Amino acid sequence: MFLPILLFVGTFGFSLWAMWRVKSVYNRYSQVMARSGATGAEVAAAILDRAGIHDVEIREHDEMLGDHYDPTHKRLVLSTQNYSGRSLAALGVAAHECGHAIQHKIAYAPLEWRMASVTVTNFANQILMWLPLIGLFTGLIRPYTAAWIMTMAWGVIMVFNLITLPVEFDASSRAKLILSDMGYIGTDDEMDGVRKTLDAAAWTYVAAFVTSLLYFLYHLLPLIMGNRDDD
Repeated sequence: MFLPILLFVGTFGFSLWAMWRVKSVYNRYSQVMARSGATGAEVAAAILDRAGIHDVEIREHDEMLGDHYDPTHKRLVLSTQNYSGRSLAALGVAAHECGHAIQHKIAYAPLEWRMASVTVTNFANQILMWLPLIGLFTGLIRPYTAAWIMTMAWGVIMVFNLITLPVEFDASSRAKLILSDMGYIGTDDEMDGVRKTLDAAAWTYVAAFVTSLLYFLYHLLPLIMGNRDDD
């Protein structure tokens, strides 16, 4: 009983720390204006144009840190603070999302793998949500069978999170190079602010992977070691 509690508290604490760090660093550098004076939307449009990407729509929305690139609908969505903002954080986030659009254009393999695994990953998340309840209230699934299903579901999520890591790190690397090359970031101090913003965001993806890996091993090891009986 102690191990599940320790696992939950440890992974939950790690995730909270990662979220706190990204918000803290973002808030700090959202107050530091870039010398170029360009907005996140202007930077995004320039980067996409330079990359020869003319079929991606840049949209504004009001959800803080909900910025993302939607490869299905070819939309680059920026929060209002990053869309209109002229800060180091805004430029870094906008360039990062453009990195995903560039990945999509060049068929970057890890992004293709992640896109292909979205449906099965969503299904695995549904299994983790409903299977314990079904087993608890109906008894229709034997414990040993349920344990293997839970293990496979966590395995799918763990692989998805693993694939996500190179996708995110590559997008951040592209963002730093592009911002410097295009002259939107001109000093070492500015680049340091962009780097810290993007590196802090990366920790949320690391936390997600570590969490899914530990839960996968927690379910798998007793099965392969014969410590779970079908009772």
